[in-house]
Amino acid sequence: MVIELGEQARDFSMPDQNGNTVRLSGFSGRRVVLSFHPLAWTRICAEQMKALEVNREAFEELGAVALGISVDSVPCKRAWAGSLSIKKTLLLADFWPHGEVAQMYDVFDGTKGYARRANIVIDEVGRVIFAAEYPATTMPDMQDVKGALQAHERSRREEEMPLA
Repeated sequence: MVIELGEQARDFSMPDQNGNTVRLSGFSGRRVVLSFHPLAWTRICAEQMKALEVNREAFEELGAVALGISVDSVPCKRAWAGSLSIKKTLLLADFWPHGEVAQMYDVFDGTKGYARRANIVIDEVGRVIFAAEYPATTMPDMQDVKGALQAHERSRREEEMPLA
């Protein structure tokens, strides 16, 4: 992964599973978890997206929203979200231009034609505060993501504390 911690996140827009356009900049003032996965309808990707849904409230408590991203199309994402009972987590279709956002974030596998498995956390002012790539056969640990969000929150609070 080439993206650097502290780097300014690149804005993007793409449709979610319902065909609604989602812009990263639309979450200004919130933290965002970009959870890239290779392809819908695969076991580990399904577990990864269900983990986003299960942890949605915990992410919200930490001021974050999670977005699942893959190169699959909107109709594919819609059917998949339904089959997984994902009701609130946005699953974004990086379908066309093919893998453009995954390429922007340096997680696109040009040989295989899909995103590598990765989680990237962006803070409320648009800086990358966490980035991890995982083997395709490994389910990402959402505790790592929550830990990064919690550490960022502690750091932010410490900066706001008046000096004695």
